[in-house]
Amino acid sequence: QTMFLMDTERGYNPKTWKRICQELGWTSIIIPEELGGSGFSYIELIALMEQMGKYLLCAPYMSTVCLGVNALLLGGNSQQQKTHLPSIASGKTTATLAYVETDFLTNQSAPNTQTSVVKQADGFVLNGSKSFVLDGHTSNLLIVSARSPQCSTTDGVSLFIIPANTCGLECVYTPTLDQTRKQATITLNNVRVGVESLLGDWEQGGRILEQTLELASIALAAEQVGGAQKCLDKSVDYAKTRVQFGRPIGSFQAIKHKCADMMVLVESARSAAYYAGW
Repeated sequence: QTMFLMDTERGYNPKTWKRICQELGWTSIIIPEELGGSGFSYIELIALMEQMGKYLLCAPYMSTVCLGVNALLLGGNSQQQKTHLPSIASGKTTATLAYVETDFLTNQSAPNTQTSVVKQADGFVLNGSKSFVLDGHTSNLLIVSARSPQCSTTDGVSLFIIPANTCGLECVYTPTLDQTRKQATITLNNVRVGVESLLGDWEQGGRILEQTLELASIALAAEQVGGAQKCLDKSVDYAKTRVQFGRPIGSFQAIKHKCADMMVLVESARSAAYYAGW
């Protein structure tokens, strides 16, 4: 099924996603109970991400929960959280974070944001583009970083909650080497949003963005642990069945050492990811 979903532009099965949200409640895991969530800690999310990595789950989970939900929990006011988090918890809304600029490979810092925002009496006007936006072409809600033109590159970053159907906002699917996680390019052409769209304080969104990316990195590390564990399991299984010189290759000391070294690395990675989540 993973190979089939990789060939689609959406990248996931809507029916499976509905079951993930409504029957399993995975999208609600770190959302507080009073906002329609399960109210678990980040440790539970880490355990879940490990299993997703082990089975290479194709779903907009990293973008919606690890990026979108984290940003809303860190910077959203009570009204913004009440508006968006219950909808995400139930699976009605998918979200993502659009922060990467075209020169991402040379400067990955949040203050380097070049997308501009102009403050007006009744709201804000945004212009610019974002690259490598996870599930940007299928998300209902975008959290976009922008910087005031009059500020230097070291400050002035703000975050905005923008519905995907907002006038002037264009989301285009962008194929990448890794088709298990779809990405998109976002263009903002005189996108006008109200004052209620500002996530956090004006020109103080840089720290929220950095904290969100730190939390997402921990979740990604746990996902990588799951993938590494699967590789180890498959390698050990192969060593038990592959016969050379009349015996399974797993009986040779050189192979045993390789498997033991792999296990130590996987366990070390797991400990690091869980500690960071804790």
